[in-house]
Amino acid sequence: MSIFSATIRKIGRDGIWDNNVVFSQNLALCPLLAVTGTATNGLGMGIATLVVLVSSNAVVSLNRKLISPEVRIPVFVLLIATLVTLVDMSMNAWMHEMHKVLGLFIPLIVTNCAILGRAESFASRQPVLHSIWDGLMMGMGFTLVLVILGATREVTSAGTLFANASLLLGQNFSFLELTLVSDYQGFLLMALPPGGFIMLGFIIAGKRMLDKKMANRVVLVPTIEAAVVKS
Repeated sequence: MSIFSATIRKIGRDGIWDNNVVFSQNLALCPLLAVTGTATNGLGMGIATLVVLVSSNAVVSLNRKLISPEVRIPVFVLLIATLVTLVDMSMNAWMHEMHKVLGLFIPLIVTNCAILGRAESFASRQPVLHSIWDGLMMGMGFTLVLVILGATREVTSAGTLFANASLLLGQNFSFLELTLVSDYQGFLLMALPPGGFIMLGFIIAGKRMLDKKMANRVVLVPTIEAAVVKS
């Protein structure tokens, strides 16, 4: 296995799982809790954040030798704010109905610590392709958490899944809009921010239990192999 492919695999695994923005870094929790009332809202915010992450990592990496260390943070914030404005205007133009739901929160992507953190800790020190890949994987990991949290909150609060998905993805994806429980009265707490905190706690606990189980399995397999060799 080449060093290049090993690096790519590690960046991908870090972004999706090991160093996930939410699971491991506990960053970007404000937008996470603000927009995850439904899975569709989570997917919309996740895609917008992913686009900004990939773009900002690419721009910062391309210009890393031109930006002096003394002014790097203001420059990074300016670049990120410009990209967020472009995403906000694009969403308003081409996904206006979804923008009416998420529009209030899209400008807040500028304050997303995860984006500035990746620009500072990774893109400003790595080649362009690695930085783009890092932004893509970190964005996908963040989107994954948004969708999972949105889906669990939506199912428990309204009994539906991916409601209004056609507003984000078009009429061809209206089949995603499901009513899982008819005449469901709803669990109000899950629709409110405290419900998001509670559900996020369960999801993070589940991830850590899975990590522990996988670590124990890795230790157990060599032990079994050693016992077979001795016998």
